[in-house]
Amino acid sequence: MSVALRYSGNREEACEIVNDSFMKVFDKIDQFSPENSFKGWLRRILINTSVDYYRKNLKYMMALDIDKADAETYQSNIIEELSREDILGILRELPEILRIIFNMYEIEGYKHDEIAAALNIPSSTSRTYLARAKEKLREKVIALNHIRNEGAVR
Repeated sequence: MSVALRYSGNREEACEIVNDSFMKVFDKIDQFSPENSFKGWLRRILINTSVDYYRKNLKYMMALDIDKADAETYQSNIIEELSREDILGILRELPEILRIIFNMYEIEGYKHDEIAAALNIPSSTSRTYLARAKEKLREKVIALNHIRNEGAVR
């Protein structure tokens, strides 16, 4: 479920992805090789199902307006103060394409060429979206830090 949550916009989408993934597992169980890790095989199916879900629903997504914001300096210990829920919440706030590319590259270890092939985009677009995702995450972490600091002052 945690893999699906990272890729999806909300819990309902994640449940749908997990359900679809298990349907694929049951359908393709004869293709599983006992020499390999079942966990790794299931993880790969979850990732691929998440990407498929995104592609299937792409036509329903609204156009994104992604503007670069001024980078603000922040203390390096901000990240250490975030809880798991804070991090997942911030990731869920990213636009879907940015979240998927960030997860595939930074968490799953895919290369830009692999991401581009999976999402049917140029690899340069994958790189650009990864940079935008990191910038948006940085902005959200800074904003969360400001909110927490204002609450502590009051």
